[in-house]
Amino acid sequence: MNRTSIMNRTLWKTLIAMMWLALPVIALSYWLAWDRLPAQLATHFDAAGHANGWMTPEQSLRFGLVITAIMLVVFTIVLTQVRRSEAFSWGMLGFSYVLVGVLVYGNESILSYNLYGNAMRPWPVLVAVGIASAALVVGILATKRGPDLSSANILAEEVHASRVLGLVLAAPAAMELVVLATSHNSGLRIGLGLGAAVFFVVATFAWSGFHYIFSNAGIEIRTFGYRLQSIPLNQIREYGISRWNVWGGYGIRGLGNCRAYVWGNNGVRIRTGDGEVFLGHRDPLRLIHDLDAIKQFAH
Repeated sequence: MNRTSIMNRTLWKTLIAMMWLALPVIALSYWLAWDRLPAQLATHFDAAGHANGWMTPEQSLRFGLVITAIMLVVFTIVLTQVRRSEAFSWGMLGFSYVLVGVLVYGNESILSYNLYGNAMRPWPVLVAVGIASAALVVGILATKRGPDLSSANILAEEVHASRVLGLVLAAPAAMELVVLATSHNSGLRIGLGLGAAVFFVVATFAWSGFHYIFSNAGIEIRTFGYRLQSIPLNQIREYGISRWNVWGGYGIRGLGNCRAYVWGNNGVRIRTGDGEVFLGHRDPLRLIHDLDAIKQFAH
């Protein structure tokens, strides 16, 4: 391992460790204000910013530390599994910092409300999370795409979509839009608008599905014409029919060397020289047939 790699590895570990400073920061904020806190703190608020839930200072501090610690454990596990050389890794690190920062900001806002009566402001949270989420999605779509194989001779094209999931995901988007149209609360309208947009985008992805293009050069995975990933033929080591666990979620899944493109529970798992890729499909035998066909060009 060269000196540059060691320095990058040290920097990566240091940045992950620094996130854990959120715990003493939250504890210090409570400690500095402890003697001035009321016996019951307003800790939960409705969409208009009105308090509708209370805790003692001890309960509020404990709750804030536990939630933050759980988030830190999850982010630490994820960040230690990804490759530091990938743009997505740095996007994930930034996303983790933003969410941890939101938790710290939330605790500071609770103290400020109870000590000085300052209004709860969701705007910074919505903007920060929105920007971080968009950056993370861009990072996912831009990472591990592989070479462009579009100039090769196409042998087959399969589509993996779920109209049912598309409709299911579109339903909450429609309901949020109805509530948004009748609400006069600006904060609630922004929140509902963002939620509806997310549901609508995911529903559209599920409806359109993933397109698997098999050619004499390998496989390309596309959606809406955008190339998500390509698997060169010489990288395919083995493949077979496999099941997808529902707890793994749907859509574009996976980190590092393992990726999945799935809207159902059936598919084919492909092992490559750089990891593995799961391709979901209602009829996995069709994918096996297409893979067998393109593997003939490797001999």
